[in-house]
Formats: sequence, C-alpha cells, structure tokens
Amino acid sequence: MPDNADAAFGANHARIYAEGPPRQVPGFDSLHRMTIMLLAERVPPQGRVLVHGAGGGLELKAFADAQAGWTFDGVDPSADMLRTAEETAAAHRSRIRLHHGFIDAAPEGPFDGACSLLTFHFIAREARGGTLREIHRRLRPGAPFAIAHVSFDQQEPARTQWIARHVSFAGTDPARAEAARQAIATRLSVLSPDEDEAMLREAGFSDVSLFYAGLSFRGWIGYA
Repeated sequence: MPDNADAAFGANHARIYAEGPPRQVPGFDSLHRMTIMLLAERVPPQGRVLVHGAGGGLELKAFADAQAGWTFDGVDPSADMLRTAEETAAAHRSRIRLHHGFIDAAPEGPFDGACSLLTFHFIAREARGGTLREIHRRLRPGAPFAIAHVSFDQQEPARTQWIARHVSFAGTDPARAEAARQAIATRLSVLSPDEDEAMLREAGFSDVSLFYAGLSFRGWIGYA
C-alpha cells in the first residue's frame, strides 16, 4: 500500500469501507468462500493464517466464522482500518492479532497459510516482488497462499476499456465516472494477469493457478 496509507485509508474511509467491496467486487462473498476452501485444503484445523492487508476486517470475520480452530495474524499500514477490523471481527477477538505496518511488521511465523485480498493493486510495482517474498518467507513449505486484486490487460485500447468496466460495475455516479476512471488509471498499481502470475513464481510460489476471475479482478492460489 502507499506510504501515506493512514491518510488514504483514514477514519472516513474506514467507516464506509464495508459498503464498498460487496458492491465493487463481482462475487465478493464467493471470493471469500473459495479462498477459505482453498486454504483449508492444506491449513490444519488448528492452523495459523497470515492475512495481509487485513484492515476493514471483512475477510478476518468471514474466515473466523468458517474455521473455528484457526488463529490469525493480520497486518495493515492503516491504523484506522485496523480499528475497523477490530470492530468487524470483534466476536473472534481472542483468535486474532493485528499488526500496524507493512509486511515487515508481520510476525515471522511460520504460518500454515496466507492470503492477500484486494490489496496488491495499492502496492507499487517496485514493491510487489519484495512483499511477495516476505510473505513466502513466513510460510511453512507447501503452505497455500491466496491472492486477489485488480488485474487486467495493460495494452491499449484494452486497458482503457477495462477501467471503464470497473467503474461501471461499481455503480459510480455518472457525474463522477470520469474522475473515477482517472483515479484508477493514475492511483492504482495494476499489472496484467501474466505479469501477476510471473511475480508470484519469481517470489518462490509453485503450482500457481487462477481460481477467480470477475471482470477487472483476478485471484490465484500458489504454494510456498
């Protein structure tokens, strides 16, 4: 995420965060269900899971609701978003530890599994490889890692068309659509699916495969 994450994801954003992903991300609840299912193939019943970009707490709540024996370490650079996560997943507070900062603020592990949902499009290209390697380093050999974020063809005219589709699906007010398209084009860090997959492999993940595709979003599962 950007270095000014506390500003970009501050108190106002945190308060309304829960309204966004279900509206903006196709099959949002199913993305959580698929991620839980894929992690559970290898994470043991009493496993420990690293949640990268845990602010907001939506995936923490979904995962903890579904897996009563798992414990979680969540890391996020926005203190306001972490406070929202505490509220969202309050019913499972005893099984969740939250850490303020980037991936280097996360415990060393080893973890039985990890995920990073709807986070990597906020991470600059030059920082992505290092972030993936740090996640990989914290995982047990063979542990699963699920990741999903905005990812689409970066060649024109396809890039512009995918940005327009992304804004349209989100239900953006037509009066604000052009500003939203410009914000996505200039503020998000978006790679093509081929580039995303290559980065996962370069970071050490094996058997990388696509498990989710919803308009401008893609999700992959790989193994440490």
